[in-house]
Amino acid sequence: MTSSIYDFKAQAINGDEVSLSNWKGKVLLIVNVASRCGFTNQYEGMQELFAKYKDKNFSILAFPCNQFGAQESGSDEDIKTFCETTFNVTFPMFSKIDVNGANTHPLYTFLKEQKPGALGTKGIKWNFTKFLIDKDGKPVERYAPQDKPEDLVSDIEKYL
Repeated sequence: MTSSIYDFKAQAINGDEVSLSNWKGKVLLIVNVASRCGFTNQYEGMQELFAKYKDKNFSILAFPCNQFGAQESGSDEDIKTFCETTFNVTFPMFSKIDVNGANTHPLYTFLKEQKPGALGTKGIKWNFTKFLIDKDGKPVERYAPQDKPEDLVSDIEKYL
């Protein structure tokens, strides 16, 4: 049985397979993202969080997803270029995945089981749903898309 996110691998946006165990001992914010969403400007706040806490064992892992209103229809290269040029994103980004349905990435199956949403719902409702992961690789909080990155500071600091 899977006990932490460290049991998973994912494809980085550059195509390399990456083990999430590379982030052992760090507090993580895992986010499904999209380039053409009403919440896309949250990249700015996410980058600010990353810059502020990256030297304190914190990182953000962004997983583009095209399942909500086709708001992430570009290629991985398009997504990477957009995030770097528009928001100066320097935190790790991954290849596009599904977070719901038959082709859900195994990491998201685990996250949804460990931290269901409102009223126990498992499905991801929209882009920019966020999961806070503690230093042991366990999901400890789930946030709605409208929860702004800057509003998560006290929770992040609690787990650092």
